[in-house]
Amino acid sequence: MRESVIYQSIKAEGREEGSDKKARKIAINLLAKRISLDVIARVTGLSVEVVQQLQQE
Repeated sequence: MRESVIYQSIKAEGREEGSDKKARKIAINLLAKRISLDVIARVTGLSVEVVQQLQQE
């Protein structure tokens, strides 16, 4: 069965959101271990700014 372009787009967006959630969860765990912001950003692919925001939450 061929998937429509819209369905493929929605599916890709869902994967991206899930990947972002996972990266944020990993970042929170690394922050708890007192890993540096730069290392967390490199490992997770998140920006340093996003990691800083997570640290403040």
